[in-house]
Amino acid sequence: MAWLYLLLAGFFEIGWPVGLKLAQSQSYRALGVLIAVVCMGISGTLLWMAQKQIPIGTSYAIWTGIGAAGTFLVGVQFFGDSASLGRYFGVLLIVSGVIMLKVAR
Repeated sequence: MAWLYLLLAGFFEIGWPVGLKLAQSQSYRALGVLIAVVCMGISGTLLWMAQKQIPIGTSYAIWTGIGAAGTFLVGVQFFGDSASLGRYFGVLLIVSGVIMLKVAR
């Protein structure tokens, strides 16, 4: 169950930078801040729950990895962020590191 909590925490970690991006627009300012704050709270709570069984270093690295890679993909898909081969390779390195943390003992 701890790994499910961690996965969900990572997905909610994507929500707060997206909320802050939405808050850059005057018409979405309040909604964006609300999304960011709610996602921060949910993400932090789920990370706390996951860390009851998963080592702190592993859980934090995976949490931030999911957040970083996911936010990059959302930025490219929905906000027109640049998507060069080098940037995708960087995300691949993040994901590879996260997988390595899971499989290495």
